[in-house]
This record gives sequence, structure tokens and C-alpha cells, in this order.
Amino acid sequence: MTAADYRPPRWLRNPHLQSVLGSSALRRRRGLRALLGSGAVTVEHIVDGGDDVRLQGFLSRIPDRAPRGLVLLLHGWEGSADSSYMRLTAAQLLRRGFDVFRLNFRDHGDTHHLNEDLFHSNRLDEVVHAALDVSRRFAGDVPMRVAGYSLGGNFALRLALRAPDAGLALAHVAAVCPLLDPATTMDRIESGLPLYDWYFARKWRRSLQRKRSLFPQRHDFDDTVLALDIRALTDWLVQRHTAFGTLEAYFDGYAIAGDRLAALTVPAHILMAEDDPVIPFDTFRDWALPAHATLEIAPWGGHCGFIENAACDGYAERWVAERLSGGGA
Repeated sequence: MTAADYRPPRWLRNPHLQSVLGSSALRRRRGLRALLGSGAVTVEHIVDGGDDVRLQGFLSRIPDRAPRGLVLLLHGWEGSADSSYMRLTAAQLLRRGFDVFRLNFRDHGDTHHLNEDLFHSNRLDEVVHAALDVSRRFAGDVPMRVAGYSLGGNFALRLALRAPDAGLALAHVAAVCPLLDPATTMDRIESGLPLYDWYFARKWRRSLQRKRSLFPQRHDFDDTVLALDIRALTDWLVQRHTAFGTLEAYFDGYAIAGDRLAALTVPAHILMAEDDPVIPFDTFRDWALPAHATLEIAPWGGHCGFIENAACDGYAERWVAERLSGGGA
């Protein structure tokens, strides 16, 4: 099973259709049914992100079964632990003998109340700390595995890069359509089909509104801030809620393009769609990866779609489960 095996029917080869179907209501229902039908018991946990940061996650285990290991799953920007691809991937992994922990980033899912400060994409320290807590509490003596989609794929690869120094034992990492160069992706969102700008901006504004209602003394911005376009709103976030100073420095802080992952020691598999409308394929052309990291490229798939048929079966979820189970390219 390799990226070359993913060959959707012709009517499914439009990247925008792929991307939209990937987060459709049909897929959300399928994800919920798949996880409920796995036989697993799912329990909510609050994990330690360090410096009093609290992050929420969900541990799914099949009772009376000795697992072959634990997989930590990371969602994309403005997704959540309950996104369709997270639940569908969890069901695939449970079927292959793993326990699964689906982590919510700060301010994603129903977690805005847990921390006063806002989420931003350079909050890697708290994800590393949370991964250590998850591993210590739920993985036992077996090295954990991690997988992520889009921004979650970016976090997963940065987590794997940081793991040795953090004392986190990781056996494998898998990433689907990981964000490589945030500045280039911002350009693509602004200049591409308006659907993506509208989708991400709408969800982010709702998140900020919720944060303001929960912590009005800390977040006293007015609706003129929320009316900013996505670049200006990101710049506002950088200026008011980070120490980066400039938008360029902020983007550079979580970029993994070029040779940023050259020192990666954890075995890695990365799945990319050549027609991804959000993450330009050109950012992958000069990507410097170590020998134990494999990039698989499919001609189709859109952004984290990889839909196979009218039933919205997903190739990417099976791919993640196969790769983390030891199925190489």
C-alpha cells in the first residue's frame, strides 16, 4: 500500500471537492460510527502542558486487551479531537491493536476555558510536555507513536525532532499534508479559492469570540479586530500575544521546510497530495529529509482529503494506521 495505490475515480480528482468532502457532515457521521463501533471505551483526560497549561484529550482503549502500543493523534488548525479524520484514524488504529489518545490543542474543541492565553502555532513546548504526560500515564514502557494532519502534521514532526532532548521515547511519526512553510501557505489561502480563506477565518473568529466571552478582562479586543482579514488578524495575534515581533519571525518559528528536519532521528512517513490547494507542492521539492524519513506523493487528494469513493472512505486514515503498524512504502 503506497501513495501510488491511491487512485480515486475521475469525478473525485478535483482537489477542492476532495478537501470539502474530507470535512463533510457525512464523514463526521462516519467517524463517530466507526469509533463507536470499534468496541473501544473512550475516556476524557486533562493532561499537563507545563507552566499550569491544561490540555484535553481522549483515550480510547478496547477492554481486556493488551495493546501493541499507544498512538498520539494531532488535529489540524481549527479542527479538534473529534474531527472526522481523527475518529476514523483512531478506529483504524484500534483495529490494528493500538490504544489511541486524541489530543486537543489549546482553544480547539470545547477547551477554551482551560487556559487564559490564546493558541498560536508556536506553542510547541506545551504539546511536548503534554506528550510526555500522555506517554508516562498511558503508554507504559513501549515507545509512543504520533501522527498528525495539516498543522497537526507540522506539530507531529516538530515533536519528533524535539523528542530526544525532551526524553520522550517515540517509535514512529506519520504526517498527512503537513504544513511546511506557513508564509507560503498564507499566500496560497489569500490568492486561492476564497472558500479556504472564508472557512478558516470564520472558525478562527468564532474561537476568538468565545475566548473573549470567557476572559473579558484578558481579551478586551473589539469587533473591529475580528473584522480584519486573515493576514492582518494573524499579525494582530503576533504583536499582542507573542514575543516574535514580526509576522515573518512568527512564521519562521514553526516552519519545517528546507533542512529544518535534517536532524530528525525518529523514523517518519509523510503523505502529500500534489494537488493540495492549501499547502503548495513546490514547498516539498527542496525538502531535506534524513534517510529514515520517507515522503510519499499522491497526484490527487486535495488538502487532507484522499477520499476514495462516494461513501467517503479515506485512504489517508488507512495509510497512517499501516505506516504506524510497520507497513513501509
